[in-house]
Amino acid sequence: MSLDPEFAAALDAHSMEIDEVIALKLQAYAETMWRWNEQLNLTRHTTWDLFVSRDLRDCLQLAPLLEAGEEVLDLGSGNGVPGIPLAILRPDIEVSLAESVAKRANALGEIIEELGLPVPVYAARGEDLLEDFRFSSVVSRAVGSIAKFCRWIEPHWASVDRLLLIKGPKWVEERGEARHLGSLANLQLRRIATYPLGDDEASEGVILQIWPSGPRGARYN
Repeated sequence: MSLDPEFAAALDAHSMEIDEVIALKLQAYAETMWRWNEQLNLTRHTTWDLFVSRDLRDCLQLAPLLEAGEEVLDLGSGNGVPGIPLAILRPDIEVSLAESVAKRANALGEIIEELGLPVPVYAARGEDLLEDFRFSSVVSRAVGSIAKFCRWIEPHWASVDRLLLIKGPKWVEERGEARHLGSLANLQLRRIATYPLGDDEASEGVILQIWPSGPRGARYN
């Protein structure tokens, strides 16, 4: 298999340099995901430019923030972003996907099997998974507000070290709402990555890290 010229052009247009072996694996993922998209509504990003500028951009920002050997849960994985690209970009971490919609979870399982990735898929809600499993980081993109995530994770901090949330420009409003509702009580929130979204330099994406205050979360202070 060779690199699709349109994929290569999109990477070049967005100044992304990726090893060709990795790029070919990412290409195989996108093509497989798009094929499934004809049956299920997995994504609206069905061109190479959108895949690179939206999906891959977020994953390339998130990947360096994870430590070797981390056990990572992609919560509400949907079409597999960011979990599947993370597993390709960072084979030194353990990635699991959680998707509560059974049809999407089944599709993700088929995609992963075709790609030959060691990534388990759980057709379950995160709350149920964290009753039985523990993860270093829970990552998520476009699933819910900061307040919603903090409420959800509150009973489960014994099973998670930190949240890593991929957010768009409205994150400041969400942070204000979470503070107003008291959802960030006893928690720390830090913006650990900021990057432009597409060609609009004024529109920024961010990655937020949320973790418990006090001795238990001291490693992230």
